Amino acid sequence: MAQRLDVLLLDDEPIVGKRLKPALSKLDCEVEVFDNPRLALQRLAEKDFDIVVTDIRMDEVDGIQVLEETLKKSPRTKVIMITGYAMMSVAREAMGKGAFDFISKPFSHAGCSCNRQRGFNTKAFKWTAGYDTSCYRTCHLHCIDK
Repeated sequence: MAQRLDVLLLDDEPIVGKRLKPALSKLDCEVEVFDNPRLALQRLAEKDFDIVVTDIRMDEVDGIQVLEETLKKSPRTKVIMITGYAMMSVAREAMGKGAFDFISKPFSHAGCSCNRQRGFNTKAFKWTAGYDTSCYRTCHLHCIDK
C-alpha cells in the first residue's frame, strides 16, 4: 500500500477545495485546503508537503509565486498548476519553473485517479511502469465531485 500523501490545495474559489478534497482523500491523500494564498504560503513555510495543487490566477499572490516559494523551500514537492484559463504561455512558464504538471478546470474523478497513478503513487514519485502518458494528458482534465 502506498504511503499517505500530504497535499496542500490552494484555489481562491472555495468550491474547488470543497469538491477536490473528498476526491483526493479517496486516493489516500491528507488534504489541507486554502482559499487565501497568503495563508497557504504561511502553511508552506511551516510544513513540507508531498504535493501542492495551486490555481494560477489569484488576487494578491499568483500561482507562479506559490510554485517558486514551494520549490525554494522543498525542491522534492510536486507542484500541479490549475487554472480556468488554459493559456500556453502561462503553462510554459510554470513548467519552465519546475511545475510537475499543468491542468485546466473543470476536471473529474477519473483525472484524479490518473494523477495518482502518474505521480502520487509513492513518496518517491516513481512513474508507473509502462504508464501511457497520453491517457494521462487526456483524462486528467476533468475533477468535479459527482
